[in-house]
Amino acid sequence: MRGLQMSFNKTQKIRMERAMELLESLSSKTNSNAYVTVSDIIPMDGEDGVLKGHGTLEMDSQIGAIVCGVLERVNKLVCVRSLRARYKPENGDIIVGRVVEVAQKRWRLDINSSQDALLMLSSMNLPDGIQRRRTAVDELNMRSFFEENDVVCAEVRGFQRDGSLHLQARSEKYGKLERGQLLKVSPYLVKKRKQHFHHLDQYGIDLILGCNGFIWVGEHVDVKADTPKDQLLSNTKSSTPSFLDEEEEDEEERYTTPRHIRVYICMIANAIRVLSDLGFTITVEVLLETVVLSESLKIDVADMLGAEFYVLVAEKEAERRSKATTKR
Repeated sequence: MRGLQMSFNKTQKIRMERAMELLESLSSKTNSNAYVTVSDIIPMDGEDGVLKGHGTLEMDSQIGAIVCGVLERVNKLVCVRSLRARYKPENGDIIVGRVVEVAQKRWRLDINSSQDALLMLSSMNLPDGIQRRRTAVDELNMRSFFEENDVVCAEVRGFQRDGSLHLQARSEKYGKLERGQLLKVSPYLVKKRKQHFHHLDQYGIDLILGCNGFIWVGEHVDVKADTPKDQLLSNTKSSTPSFLDEEEEDEEERYTTPRHIRVYICMIANAIRVLSDLGFTITVEVLLETVVLSESLKIDVADMLGAEFYVLVAEKEAERRSKATTKR
């Protein structure tokens, strides 16, 4: 709430403070050792052979934290994930990036990290779907695939010997993202899960939660059905006589985003902005609850960024977490 730039009236401020106090009390009860600061000693509970990870250091035969953040344990590995830090890539992470440069046989992407990532021409899936060696013709047509400011979804392949970070997009679910919005949140608000691609069927929306803090909200695209349609459109446009211009216009209208889909995109995007400003972890479940809350109260899309809706979301999250703790 300290970093929230919002003008609350007296009643809203009191309600917000109560909700935040309840959330802090609930988090301290369930995760008493979850948050650490610099020089805090990490309790080991008598375990032997504990491995020190990122953000930790051995201090007098004990393990202490050297950064402020969230304590994470994976088997015997203990690490501290710092808050408000730039994204640290890991192999297999699903990311969303923006193309900043088209170079020789590669694209350079901004992925909200300390360095840009490289997507090689040999590491992407060609539109025809045929696995073959890339030729000089493919290199000349690189801008027909991705150009500057295009939004691309890819997977982290790993660091190379020269220290550069490489990506790969060899699957049909990766590639260029269109007809939607790109939002940027703090990377720690997006947890690494088994599934980062979500299809919100009730809204006709595709949601991609990038591990790097870039979130894509766009119109649903059926990958399997798009390739034949696109090929059919390209073939018909090249061979259609001039007296069939009206049919071409109908085809173009068919592939424009309908108005109700654009409204849903803005609604989900505003819900993400509210959750990010409040510092809540962004999951599909919490996001859908926020959207349903705005629909049930008949709050306009623009009013979702108002002070009253921020208070309602904080109170709803406090209620949800309190019910979850009582069930345990």
